[in-house]
Amino acid sequence: MIDPNEIEKMASECRRLSPQAVLELALSRCHKIAIAFSGAEDVALIDMAVRADPRVSVFSLDTGRLHPKTYRFLEKVRDHYSIRIELLFPDAAQLENMTREKGLFSFYRDGHKECCGIRKVAPLKRKLATLDAWITGQRQDQSPETRTDISVVERDAAFSSAERPLIKFNPLAEWTSAQVWQYIRENDIPYNELHEQGYVSIGCEPCTRPVLPYQHEREGRWWWESRELKECGLHQGNAEAGER
Repeated sequence: MIDPNEIEKMASECRRLSPQAVLELALSRCHKIAIAFSGAEDVALIDMAVRADPRVSVFSLDTGRLHPKTYRFLEKVRDHYSIRIELLFPDAAQLENMTREKGLFSFYRDGHKECCGIRKVAPLKRKLATLDAWITGQRQDQSPETRTDISVVERDAAFSSAERPLIKFNPLAEWTSAQVWQYIRENDIPYNELHEQGYVSIGCEPCTRPVLPYQHEREGRWWWESRELKECGLHQGNAEAGER
């Protein structure tokens, strides 16, 4: 288990490091650690991580509602880097009960929290219970309402407990979308084909749509809800910060 004082120490060390250096520090200090790969531009993290450790652990949430091109992209990344990507699935009984009672598109009526809770948050929680730390592709510029205060290294506000602190590394926190895409182009990294069709922030197919020029990327997610609600629960600390 990670000492809480170690989190503060690493946060201080990483304050001026590059994303590559942050990843190298994270992988060297934390043995039970994995990258959460969403299937969008987070592939930049994988590219950096395999340079430090080709055996890096990577997982992705298969909600059962992803775009077909996202599924193909996951396989492309798996083959390109010769890595294993662990797919996490929702609990079948919970999912069957929700869809039986409310149908397949209840989120348009009731909001996305319940569906995301079953398809995303619960599987993630089970996975994080086996880890001391995880790595995400969160950036401060992804959401003006909920992500501007994220740190490169932090104690996970959603999944930590007093008995078991969890570290969250956000190596790209201070990068812009332009910097991520410059890295992708310069290193000839595979990316989701949906990006070529106007999709910027990519999630489940029913809850994601392309954005228009000059629209913020998060406007393509859960577009029927208010802007401050555009978090699915994976980074609950962000949503709570946005409410303050």
